[in-house]
Amino acid sequence: MDTQVRTPQQIFMQPQRLLVPLFQRPYVWNQENQWMPLWQDLERVANRVLTSPDQQQPHFLGAVVFQQIQNPTGNLQQRTVIDGQQRLTTLQILLDALHAEINAVGEVDASKRLELLIRNPKEYCDHSEDQFKVWPTNKDRQAFNEVMAMNTPATYQNLKNKDSKLVQAHKFFSEQFRQWLNEGLTDEISLRVKAIERTTRELLQIVVIDLTANENAQEIFETLNARGSQLTAADLIKNFVFQRILEQGADIESSYSNHWKQFETGFWEQEISVGRVKAPRSSIFLNHWLICQTTEEIVSREVFSRFKSFADYDVQPMTMTALLERIHAASIKYKDFIDKGDVLEGAIDRIGLFLYRTKAMEMEVVKPVLLALFDRDQDQIDLSDINASLDTIESWLIRRMLVRGTTKAYNKIMTEIIKVIQKTPKGQLSPALRTFLSNQTSDSSYWPDDKEVRGELTNLMAYRKIGRGRLRMVLEAIEDYRRGWIGDQISMSGVRVRRGTYAIEHLMPQSWDRHWPLTNGSTEQNRNDHIHKLGNLTLLSSKLNSSVSNGPWDGEEGKRAGLLQRDVLFLNRSVTDEAGLIWDEQKIDARTEDLINDILAIWPVPPGHQSSARTKKEVSKVRVTIQDLIGADLLHAGQLLYPSDSKSTEVTAVILQDGSIGVGDNIFDSPSGAGKFLRKRAINGWGFWLLDPIIKKSLRDVRAQYLDQLIAEGADIESEDEDLENT
Repeated sequence: MDTQVRTPQQIFMQPQRLLVPLFQRPYVWNQENQWMPLWQDLERVANRVLTSPDQQQPHFLGAVVFQQIQNPTGNLQQRTVIDGQQRLTTLQILLDALHAEINAVGEVDASKRLELLIRNPKEYCDHSEDQFKVWPTNKDRQAFNEVMAMNTPATYQNLKNKDSKLVQAHKFFSEQFRQWLNEGLTDEISLRVKAIERTTRELLQIVVIDLTANENAQEIFETLNARGSQLTAADLIKNFVFQRILEQGADIESSYSNHWKQFETGFWEQEISVGRVKAPRSSIFLNHWLICQTTEEIVSREVFSRFKSFADYDVQPMTMTALLERIHAASIKYKDFIDKGDVLEGAIDRIGLFLYRTKAMEMEVVKPVLLALFDRDQDQIDLSDINASLDTIESWLIRRMLVRGTTKAYNKIMTEIIKVIQKTPKGQLSPALRTFLSNQTSDSSYWPDDKEVRGELTNLMAYRKIGRGRLRMVLEAIEDYRRGWIGDQISMSGVRVRRGTYAIEHLMPQSWDRHWPLTNGSTEQNRNDHIHKLGNLTLLSSKLNSSVSNGPWDGEEGKRAGLLQRDVLFLNRSVTDEAGLIWDEQKIDARTEDLINDILAIWPVPPGHQSSARTKKEVSKVRVTIQDLIGADLLHAGQLLYPSDSKSTEVTAVILQDGSIGVGDNIFDSPSGAGKFLRKRAINGWGFWLLDPIIKKSLRDVRAQYLDQLIAEGADIESEDEDLENT
């Protein structure tokens, strides 16, 4: 067995075929969970190369396992892919997409270098498929062959396998490379080609375990995939720190007890989600602290290596004991921030409110900025200026969220904000940040003005386009505003709305057809468009029962009476007191305008501010598959499904590894197909199949959870509904 760290150039340069066995699962990676994170890693490394060509900071992609195949001397060398076939296949697709885009801009030499990593020389090819360096499993071969052999410029819609994930991956990476290569001026394209080519060929690293033909591949595979306890960034840093303290002759016991022991308590060991990555809070804190100290983008996989270089070069001649004391002091502030943000009822200060609202938006990215605001001597901290700075940053974040601006460059923007903070004198932070954010001109960083926010929210189906937690937070802020919590004023009511607990209720119900007849010439489509508008949404302390929620507006048992009985929120008073006996599309539009006015007042921009850019709305049609839900760890192969129909209680289905569904000896590509087989008629499979027959959790619920995750991460999507499949 030979184990080496290799680059794509070292793996793919020689003539060879890496064969994926038939028994391995087909290609399942997708844009949300794998392609986009991989592209963001590539982009970050390529940008570093552009800025500092002499700095080589490779990026680790994971491990693969090959096993040699005995074949006659002189023949094309072959290996079986034991582990890592998803990664290898993606790399080939990515390299081919880059090759096509580099060809398109006329960089011939770079194109030829990349072609050596994608195709074997014809002299080694006895069959047409021998040209490919990687040959996937049976189910993927037709799509792989078609997209890899496609002529440029690409015409994906004309491919027979256009819906295949392999084809979609090629299209995704082509679009990303094309956009990145053309971001700069025309005369910069050559430099950008060199940077992205070098990144993909030389600065990606993979651990390659190469087995001989006689070694036990299954044993190696089982060992690599055993559920061991992986060391976290905090574990690695701890070992490094205390080894250095020992070498420097300091008191290890004292340093551990006074400055590290806290990291091994429940608070710091709690797993926190940052995007799709989960890690102990201690590791996330160390990541945020490093970003604050270095003003660099540092992803979770780079925390330990960057900490080592920071300790060895950036803070010399500081002792490790002194550095640990600095980390400890920052951790106390960090915990205080989080504790303040977790207060859900009663008084809350500006820092706590900022933390609560950014947590609702799932914006862990702002934590390094908070550390930077307080990373000063105590006599240099102006709390009123810090509070005003938080007002500014929060307005920028929430306005961008409401217009669904991209979040892909937020790590970079936060490092720029930290630089502004670090160079700005006491008492001048707030105006400096307002100027900085007002001057942003790119699609990924501009500050939306009143006109754009109003134009976006007026007709937005907010309930579908904004994640539930974010939407609830906005409605809570409006409720507080109407109670008199305006800016830094303390309301005469003395009480803020309870945070994070209210249910979002549709005033005109989603199931309106029985008790809410169309009026004033309104169409069914117009009504359905209004149902999810901001003006039709409110908060309730507890959900109305379904009979009231879906019942008529007026009457003793109507929706209006139910609202009056439930609570006294100002949000609801304006509806029950002013709407009268009718709630219709016109009143939804009027209330939408009122709520928008409140939003613009709660999160203002500087007087006269006008957006210097407009977000390009690229609404993606997402067809969610069982395979996607497996990839997102929301479902797993082998999971049982139960029919919701009492007539079929003796039958179960099972989720198979490739995302298909098995019912007995029959296999179906979709939930609806499996449901139709069982019921002998067309059926909505997503609602029909349950994961738990007791709590009635259906596949539709899991799909909604997946879509909410995408929306929470800033995706502007519409689901292509498979509910009508086979009907």
